[in-house]
Amino acid sequence: MSSSSETPALKLEGLTHSFKQGPRALTVLDGVNAEIYPGETVALLGPSGAGKSTLLHIAGLLEQPGDGKVIIGGTDCGRLNDQERTRMRRREIGFVYQFHHLLPEFSALENVIIPQMILGRSRSESATRAQTLLETFGLAERAEHRPAELSGGEQQRVAIARAVANTPKLLLADEPTGNLDPPTGERVFEELLLLVRETGVAALIATHNLDLAARMDRVLRVVDGQLIEETVISAEIVSE
Repeated sequence: MSSSSETPALKLEGLTHSFKQGPRALTVLDGVNAEIYPGETVALLGPSGAGKSTLLHIAGLLEQPGDGKVIIGGTDCGRLNDQERTRMRRREIGFVYQFHHLLPEFSALENVIIPQMILGRSRSESATRAQTLLETFGLAERAEHRPAELSGGEQQRVAIARAVANTPKLLLADEPTGNLDPPTGERVFEELLLLVRETGVAALIATHNLDLAARMDRVLRVVDGQLIEETVISAEIVSE
């Protein structure tokens, strides 16, 4: 949990972002402010189209905001050039999506090895860490299987292992259990929470599942382009 002396893993200051819709500009983020601290799990709520994915893309340095600051581990990412932003993404940020996006021609082990080698680690060092992560998720015996040979839950576990392979400060997840059946989604979510607590990574998790959101440390809801912190989670109508 956070303390006043701790540096946020992610700090958003006055973020704005708009999309062109014909001759008009559609504002999806309008002065967003937030701080996510190491070891925290923070739920991001809001109906489809509210701007959750846009916010995650901007926080993950995949898109530039119209205005405002994205600060990761104390670094103002608006001051970075393209090469530095890419290095920041690879080293400090992990991504988990609703669909696993694993490389189909590679094994589970290789899918976790590859991002480490891109960062500059040796293959042997990368393989050792990848094997350890897969064992953590109960996939030691599935390490040599390709994604098509794995169940949906196993594929998402591999995707989470890949996301944290480079020990990021920040984990961004967009509906990480949304494509799984409820029992499998529950198991994957519990493993994700345990990983956050054990590693101290900060996790911002977009979800439509209010039950899962209620089990995280904090809840932020996108309302009219701004982030509102909730102490009691209210029901919402979700349009998929």
